[in-house]
Amino acid sequence: MSTPKPVPVFIHGEWFVPATTPATTKVCNPSTGEVIAETPMCGADIVDQAVRACEAAALDWAETPPVDRARILFRYKMLLEDHFEELAASVTREHGKTLAEARGDVRRGVEVVEYACGAPELLKGEILENVARGIDCDVIKQPVGICVGICPYNFPALVPMWMYPLALACGNTFILKPSEKVPLTGQLLIELLHQAGLPKGVLNVVHGGKECVDALLTHPKIRAISFVGSSPVAKYIFETGTQHGKRVQSAGGAKNYVFVLPDADFGNSVTG
Repeated sequence: MSTPKPVPVFIHGEWFVPATTPATTKVCNPSTGEVIAETPMCGADIVDQAVRACEAAALDWAETPPVDRARILFRYKMLLEDHFEELAASVTREHGKTLAEARGDVRRGVEVVEYACGAPELLKGEILENVARGIDCDVIKQPVGICVGICPYNFPALVPMWMYPLALACGNTFILKPSEKVPLTGQLLIELLHQAGLPKGVLNVVHGGKECVDALLTHPKIRAISFVGSSPVAKYIFETGTQHGKRVQSAGGAKNYVFVLPDADFGNSVTG
């Protein structure tokens, strides 16, 4: 059995293992019980590095024409198709989904990337003449700033791709925090995104638990948070984020049914 490798963070276009995060969470292959990786539990220092990388890239990315941002996403979509089976196998290996379900996980995410490719049309503004005598109204759409995605265990590919493709298409920079239990599929997703030509610092990846999440929720430079997960945590994310002046969309309460078949160990199934 090979020694599990540490999962790196991704900041300003570089993958590296933080030297300041001795605590880790094990990533296991559910079909074998093998520990396949160890995720670092990042704190406020790593989060701040990611924020500074986003800040450095923000102006150039916001000024990049929407059609040019969309071209990167078009290339990304093609790379996702080229690596589709590899991504599905990664979901199965670290999460335990059947391969058929893992393919569905990836496919639904790719569909969001396809939608984000149409952002130039969606980002059009509006002009309304004479809203009052001698007064015209112009509506323009501008990036929010640094956005964050905090993702759950159950959809390693789909939920991250719900979040960052649209944020990037709209000219925002982004920090992704995958579930510390299933970070490897997200790592592959971001590697492909940068192969597609995303500039350094536009998207960064951090890992961790509550300490990392709290640093994201309270950092003064972060403007918006997206979360998917359990209802109690969703409530905490919403309350804490909004108290610190952030836009928050916090989705909780989804149900995933489990069927216990006659040949299963009932006791282990219930307690697990």
